Amino acid sequence: MGPKIGRATFFVTAMMFFAVLALDIAIPTLVLCIMALSTWLVSLDLPVTRKQGGEAA
Repeated sequence: MGPKIGRATFFVTAMMFFAVLALDIAIPTLVLCIMALSTWLVSLDLPVTRKQGGEAA
């Protein structure tokens, strides 16, 4: 029973390590992509038409 439990424990530990490693890469990548997208959206020079009070269209 000893070697089987040891192998199973090692296998589960390895799976958890690589799952956390994937999240450790994916979450900062997602945050950086959102930051880049927001910077790009803010830097767009979109014409904004606003009607002043009392002006005809």
